[in-house]
Amino acid sequence: MNSQAPAKCPVTNGQAASPFREWRRPDLPNKCTFTVDTPIEKSPHRHFRMKTRPKILPNILYNIGDTPLVRINNITAKEGIECEVLVKCEYFNAGGSVKDRIGYRMVSDAEEAGHIKPGDVLIEPTSGNTGIGLALACAVKGYRCIIVMPEKMSMEKVDVLRALGAEIVRTPTSASFDSPESHIGVARRLMEEIPNSHILDQYRNASNPVAHFDSTAEEILEACDGKLDALVSSAGTGGTIAGLSRKIKMKCPECKIVGVDPEGSLLAVPDSMNKSDVSFYEVEGIGYDFVPTVLSRDLVDKWYKSSDKESFVMSRRLIREEGLLCGGSSGSAMYCAIKAIKDLGLKKGQRCVVILPDSVRNYMSKFLSDDWMSQRDFLEANGEAENNGECRRDWWWNLKVSALNLLAPLTVMSSVTIQDTLDLLNREHFDQVPVVDDTGSILGMATVGNMMAQIVKNRVRPSDPVSKVMYKQFKQIRMDTSLGELSRVLDTDHFVLVVHNQRQCESDDGTEGKVEKKQMIFGIATRLDLLNFITSHDLDHKEQ
Repeated sequence: MNSQAPAKCPVTNGQAASPFREWRRPDLPNKCTFTVDTPIEKSPHRHFRMKTRPKILPNILYNIGDTPLVRINNITAKEGIECEVLVKCEYFNAGGSVKDRIGYRMVSDAEEAGHIKPGDVLIEPTSGNTGIGLALACAVKGYRCIIVMPEKMSMEKVDVLRALGAEIVRTPTSASFDSPESHIGVARRLMEEIPNSHILDQYRNASNPVAHFDSTAEEILEACDGKLDALVSSAGTGGTIAGLSRKIKMKCPECKIVGVDPEGSLLAVPDSMNKSDVSFYEVEGIGYDFVPTVLSRDLVDKWYKSSDKESFVMSRRLIREEGLLCGGSSGSAMYCAIKAIKDLGLKKGQRCVVILPDSVRNYMSKFLSDDWMSQRDFLEANGEAENNGECRRDWWWNLKVSALNLLAPLTVMSSVTIQDTLDLLNREHFDQVPVVDDTGSILGMATVGNMMAQIVKNRVRPSDPVSKVMYKQFKQIRMDTSLGELSRVLDTDHFVLVVHNQRQCESDDGTEGKVEKKQMIFGIATRLDLLNFITSHDLDHKEQ
């Protein structure tokens, strides 16, 4: 738990002053003094389990907690796992994820302390699931809810949040957490501008890990009769693994706690594990570019790093082989659980519990789609699509992108004005252009449509630099990507940037220095380029 949250606050004008109106960095060191020998009665926090579920629920919040623990059968048999593997299916919570627990708990504890009251505005920076849990509580309890989330997060999450009455603000995924443009920075600005608004702050709020200490961990211990050899949990804010590890280490001190962190994140210990060339990962809800205050890593025995492909392939296996309709981070946890079980040497008669944080509902247009998986080269070598009866035998399908007659694209420097960029594109009859720095490295893409839309809405001026309107996230493929994969990408994107790596020497004379690979632009591929290539060669192949 986290001692940052005060037990009592001074009362002003008859109402307790809200600590959620005072901004503090979400990566401050945790000052909690908890040890596994700390008696519960000496805890500064309010501890309680969710009420026993009646036959008729007074409201939907009573359907949070008491999620099922399910045995894995088919995957363990195929992987040669002898120990019992149980998964905690957190997607059975009312809002569909483990975050329902903390959404309800943060609101409940803040109300109990007198920090918030119905009619106030609750703002939360989140990857989405905490937002859904919070919006669920707000809908029942009568709060206005504003959710600030990065653009990376799925539209399914946005749609659910809007249906719950929450207001959505999207922020650039690439913005670092301490940037004014990040979801955390924007939430802070909104709180300062909106009267009677509060950020309950899952990154620092003690109610986050306490919810799992009181409920999730107790449910697991009771279901397992106190016998547990390993527990595997992914980490986002870290509240889940912090709360679980503290309670379980109190009751089962020999139990191994395993943390899962995606490549590109820096939550794992030791820090050397976090050195990676990956700067963006598709898995949602886990990993961060800072260590949240609530993430106490002292009781985590071992960390594993997960990759996108491993995670999504395993999620699809959990769905197909076990009937568990789980999300991508569940695949991360299960994949690393299998590795941990083998490393720990768990045998028959021993037991490992794995946390499955959320459901497939939020990712119907993502990893559940063969097209989406193929575009990112996440399908397995033989191709899951082929197994599903979608094997393609078109003559061009396995040819490489290098077969296309692509022209070297125009590029513009980031300092070039929007007006000059528009003039250039209109003159050359192009719709988009890469934006580069003075070394030729790719910074983003500027499109005619986006530039015109931003000008019409008075968000930018024609004299502003083009860097103000460029997309920092855009699809890239390599020269050796197949035309089949390109066609899948172009099903949803109007264009894709074709890049290749060029060896570059850092020394002045080009002989002694360190050789590095620099990403260079080969061309821009569009649907028209692919269609022209196919039609121009189609007759030749039909005659063969």
